[in-house]
Amino acid sequence: MSKRYRVRATGPNLRTALLATASVLVAAAGATSALAQEADPAQLDEVIVTGFRRSLGDARDIKRDAVISVDAIVAEDMTKFPDLNLAESLQRLPGVQITREAGEGRRISLRGLGADFSRVQLNGMEVLGNVDSAQDSRGQRSRDRAFDFNIFASELFSRVEVEKTFQASQKEGGMAGTVGLFTGRPFDYAPGINGAMTVKVGTNEYTEDAQPRVAALFSQNWDNRFGVSFSVAYSQRETTEQGHNTYNYSRPSATTLQGLVTRGLNISGLSAAEQAKFLSGDLYFADGNRISSWNAEQERLGLTAAMQWRPTDTMELTLDVLHGEFSTRRSEVHLATRPLASTGSVAFDTAAATIWPATFQTASVINDIAWDSSNYVTLTDVTGTTFGSEHRRSLNENEFNQVVLTGKWDLSDRLVVDGHIGYEKSTYDTPYDDKLYMRARGNLVASYGADGRSATFDYPNWDPTNPANYAMNSFYYRGFNNESELREGELNARYLMSDVWTLSAGVAYHRFAQEGVDLFYDDNVNGTRDKMRGTSVADVTSVYTNAFGSWLIGDYDKAFAKYREYHRFEPNTDGTGGALQDIENVFETTEETVSGFVQADWDSELMGRRFRGNVGLRGYSTETRSIGWIQGDSYAYLGTSDVEGSYEGVLPAMNAVLDVADDVLLRFSATQNLNRPGLGSMAAEGSAFKNEDSGEITASRGNPNLEPYKVNAYDLGLEYYFGDVGLFAVTLFQKDITNYIGSVLLEDIPFSETGVPSGTIPGATEDTIVSEFSMPINIEGTNTLTGVELTMQAQMTFLPAPFDGFGVVANFTSVEADEDLTGFSPQSYNATVYYETTRWGVRASMSHRDTWYSGYNDTPMNAGTRGFEASTYVDAAAFFNITDALQVTLDAVNLTNETDTQFWGQNRYLYNQNQSGTTYMAGLSYKF
Repeated sequence: MSKRYRVRATGPNLRTALLATASVLVAAAGATSALAQEADPAQLDEVIVTGFRRSLGDARDIKRDAVISVDAIVAEDMTKFPDLNLAESLQRLPGVQITREAGEGRRISLRGLGADFSRVQLNGMEVLGNVDSAQDSRGQRSRDRAFDFNIFASELFSRVEVEKTFQASQKEGGMAGTVGLFTGRPFDYAPGINGAMTVKVGTNEYTEDAQPRVAALFSQNWDNRFGVSFSVAYSQRETTEQGHNTYNYSRPSATTLQGLVTRGLNISGLSAAEQAKFLSGDLYFADGNRISSWNAEQERLGLTAAMQWRPTDTMELTLDVLHGEFSTRRSEVHLATRPLASTGSVAFDTAAATIWPATFQTASVINDIAWDSSNYVTLTDVTGTTFGSEHRRSLNENEFNQVVLTGKWDLSDRLVVDGHIGYEKSTYDTPYDDKLYMRARGNLVASYGADGRSATFDYPNWDPTNPANYAMNSFYYRGFNNESELREGELNARYLMSDVWTLSAGVAYHRFAQEGVDLFYDDNVNGTRDKMRGTSVADVTSVYTNAFGSWLIGDYDKAFAKYREYHRFEPNTDGTGGALQDIENVFETTEETVSGFVQADWDSELMGRRFRGNVGLRGYSTETRSIGWIQGDSYAYLGTSDVEGSYEGVLPAMNAVLDVADDVLLRFSATQNLNRPGLGSMAAEGSAFKNEDSGEITASRGNPNLEPYKVNAYDLGLEYYFGDVGLFAVTLFQKDITNYIGSVLLEDIPFSETGVPSGTIPGATEDTIVSEFSMPINIEGTNTLTGVELTMQAQMTFLPAPFDGFGVVANFTSVEADEDLTGFSPQSYNATVYYETTRWGVRASMSHRDTWYSGYNDTPMNAGTRGFEASTYVDAAAFFNITDALQVTLDAVNLTNETDTQFWGQNRYLYNQNQSGTTYMAGLSYKF
């Protein structure tokens, strides 16, 4: 299944100039030497290209032939995508940055815009697929427009295309770009029977488990008239993220701190200056700090089927079906300094609750304290601090189903009709998410480092594994459910008007619906929580150990057995048999769009050079509706908000490509596009409260009537193609974004103007005044983002054998944007060095992204400002062909066990810091 390329020699002058520029920018002097050498075409033989090098050539062809700006990744062979994860492959492309979950890629940022701004399509149909995170700070259970690329195994896909510019024939949306995922189809392969199977087994340095990964594809093609294909991919792995973190922060007042001293907090060991500073109310304290471990057992299954039929030479029908399952059994364990809620959020809280035994009423002693220039406490040495041992377990189940029927009919030599109809459903369900929590008293020395970005914890003269130091506190039960459905239809026609002009037009229908609910189960029915509190934990615990220490955690099997009398559930079940305490975040949102376009494509000459492109308009009309619960104190249901909205518009687009030389392309694009509002902002759920003392009413809700983000985008690129895989490209881009979404606080408005039913407050009418009402709105003004991308890939064929098997792929992206735009690194770069022969090959890849922010607030010490420190990940892969059909592979992911550090505040104080270990995999691949 090799692909043949013919090498062609072209003019040397422009070539030499461009290669000199490439050498300066990416230090690829070797490539310059190779390409500067001219050869007689008559003396060149046919070159057979296979493996990773072949995939680079195929991807380059897609980029070169496209009218819009496209980067692509193509599978080396059936079931052999270049990386173990789609996101990790995408990060090799210029302008793409990724976030990670449990050591593997999860979401992408494209050209400076976050994951919500990239549209993902699967076999031509838009797709929404979300999983979750063990860490709330990474977006736990967020149902949004972002796509989680770890939901599918990479072996299911034959190629991925990233469209960075817009054209009218595309459906509107995804103003960062569109990522197209494509599964294998029978006509992609030669007539006859084709198949492949890959079996891999791996392990991680932290888990030391056996991680199976199996993929297989079968295709039968009857002379490109009728064909069927099936594929399956299954993987199982254990993951552990180990680290330490702080959570939240506060600045307790002088009155609060003096009250703690009055009740027994001992600060006599501090100097007079330290005591004065401590009591001033100027210091910021972390609410607590933890050593943590996020452990998970993940299971992933993907199934695809495709059927293609050409009833005539002019008609082709394709049916694609995909089913995906991704489940995670998670066990989180934390040992944390905790405040007692009755006295505020200071980690060395000294309040004594009557339900605690005497050992929990011992006053704390502050032995030492330090702070930085921003008054953030960077070190505490406390005897008698309050600890909490927290053990959470959860089951998270994600299921995705899609069916798409695509058709193409050449009605004549000039007229072609194509389109598709499809349906998909994505379900996220958490049957249980339980917490077993214990309190303890002990000693702590916590140092966050001079810069607040690292932490060390010590426990002098205290044994965190001794059950006598703990007392039972509570159980905690909850569940979550979310479903999304998409129905889509599209019909297009393309008419060849002349040798130069082609006219296209089409219509599309898109209906998206999402609903969700969170269920919380009470652990204090009939006072059961109070009966558990303060009891011995000796018979309900076990010792947990990781790289950061050992401590006591709750054992679910033992705890369910002991406290069975208080709850209606059996051991090892989901724990939801208890009494339902409250239902939260209940909503249903629908979004219905009708759109159409007209586009003229041309392919002609300009000054003797090929000149091609398109110009067009796309119109859209969208109607939204959201129904959500309005809730009050203790999440009591007060009523339902039902809000409708609509918007419409026209988007112009122009793309042009000029062949300034035989192998040099100049691209230009000027387009308008949109990005629909975040789903959380649109949900009409909200709250309403009445202050019984003052009589004032406050209310809030989401806003289904939000306008979409709008963008004016401009691209200018120069691309030089050489050799079998060679490419050098530089692209400048700018995005001017309007309709940014923020929040508004309105004062003294009647209920009738809020969209919240007045009946949610007893005695209120539509004329009753709401003192404060908040909801998301579109903000006036423009946010500007500019950037540059540099791309270079080359095969070192100029080197003498055997060194001519070396090749390099590298890119660099720099982005500048207004502070309101978050989710991107100002600079990022990737590089892959490979060596390949027909028998064996190796490659190593490095991916770096600078420090980036996921949120920003103008107040320096506000936790709304948060983000991640710079990171560099290194991966490696190797193969050996035993025969033409049988191959051995080796993969290593995260070779350097990179530390992932999350921060908060403008001073970038420590939030989370963890490592996920290196994963190694060995496998066999067989094709026929």
